[in-house]
Amino acid sequence: MKKIKSVCCVIPTMRLFFQAYSMIFILGNMVASQSQSSAGGEDAINTTIINFNNEKMQITWPTRDLFPNENVSFFYTFGEGTNKVWKPCTTYLLDQDYNSGCLFKTEGPTLSISIRNSNGSDVLFSKNLKADFYIKPSPPENVTFYWEEDTVTVSCNKPKRNAWCLRFELQYKSKFDKEWQSRTSKCCSVGEQGFDPRKCYSFRVRLRRLVPYCNVVKYSSDWAAETFWMNGTLLDSCDDDRTPQSKTVIVLSCSLAVLLMMLILLILLCKWQRVQMSVLPAIPDPKYPFADLFNDHNGNLQEWLDKNDHMVLQTKMEYEDPESITEAESQQEDGKNSDKQGPLEKIFTFSGATENNDSKAAEIACLIPAPNTTAPFAGFHILMNDDMYVML
Repeated sequence: MKKIKSVCCVIPTMRLFFQAYSMIFILGNMVASQSQSSAGGEDAINTTIINFNNEKMQITWPTRDLFPNENVSFFYTFGEGTNKVWKPCTTYLLDQDYNSGCLFKTEGPTLSISIRNSNGSDVLFSKNLKADFYIKPSPPENVTFYWEEDTVTVSCNKPKRNAWCLRFELQYKSKFDKEWQSRTSKCCSVGEQGFDPRKCYSFRVRLRRLVPYCNVVKYSSDWAAETFWMNGTLLDSCDDDRTPQSKTVIVLSCSLAVLLMMLILLILLCKWQRVQMSVLPAIPDPKYPFADLFNDHNGNLQEWLDKNDHMVLQTKMEYEDPESITEAESQQEDGKNSDKQGPLEKIFTFSGATENNDSKAAEIACLIPAPNTTAPFAGFHILMNDDMYVML
C-alpha cells in the first residue's frame, strides 16, 4: 500500500515539473524573440518575419512609412556569440523601386537582423529572434481520402520535423452551403461523418502551427488543392455530380420529346392535306374520261357519240315505262333514215302535230324527262331542260 501511495504522489509531481519546465522554455524563447534595438533603444520598426517551412526566411518592413525617399540596406546572421559574421542581402523585395524586404536561406534557429543606411555604415534597426517561432508550414503532401459509407478519413504525409507542433485542418462544404465546415485534429489524419451520398462536397486541407507552444505568430500553410467528392467518387467539379440514373432520365425525356414532336408534325400534315383538298379541290383531267374519243376516233365527236348512243339510251330508259321504250326504239330507227340531226334530237323527237294526236303525244311525252333531270354520260352528269337541250 505504501508503495502504491508513493507512486501516486510521484506521478503528479513529475507532471507539474514537466509543465513548469515547458513554461520556462516557452518564456525563454519568447523573450529571446523580442526586439532588441541598437538604434536609440527604440523598437519603432514593425517587421514581418516568415520562415517558410524552416527553409527560407522572408523579412519585410514598411519602407515608405519608415524610410521615405531612402533606400536602406539589410544584413543578417545566424548563430550566437559576439563574433558574428554579417551577410548582406542578395535578394531584395521592392516597393516602388525601394528596398522593402529580403529573402535568404534559413541556416539555424537563432537569427539576428540589421537594417542600415544605403552604404551600410549606420545601423537604423537590429533585432535578435528565434527563427523556429516564425515557421509557416508547407501545404500537406499526398493527401488521401478513405470513404466508408457516410464517413471520410483524410490523411497526408507526416513532416519529418516537429510534427507534434502541427494541426491538420479539414474544411468541407456542399454546393448548397455558403460557409465552410471545419474539423481539426492532430497531424496528420482527420475524420468526419454524416455526409449525404446524394450531395457533392468540396474538400480542402492545410497544416497549422500551434501557438504559443511552437509559434509566436499564427501561421498556417496554404490550402492544398481543392477536391470534389460524391458518395466516395472523385469528381472534376460539383457541376458534374449528375448520377447515371439522372443521365438516363434526361436521355429518355429527350427521346419522348422528339417522338411527341414527330407525332404532332404528322397530325398537322394530315390536317393540312384535308384543308388543302377542301380549299383547293383537285381538277380532273378530261383526257382520261375521253381517252377513246382521241385514241379510237381521232377526235371525231359524231362518230364517238354514235358509238356511245347505247349509253344514252340506257340512261333514258331509267325515266321511261316499258311501253314507251319500244316506241322510242322504233323512232330511233326511223330517225337514222331521216335528215342528220344531233344525237339528242334523234332520241327525243317532237312533232308539231302532237296536238291532233293525243295518244301519240302521250307516248312521246313519256320520252321527255322531267325538267332539270341529270343523266350520266361518259363519266359526266348531263343536265337536260324542258327544251331538251343538253347543258354541260
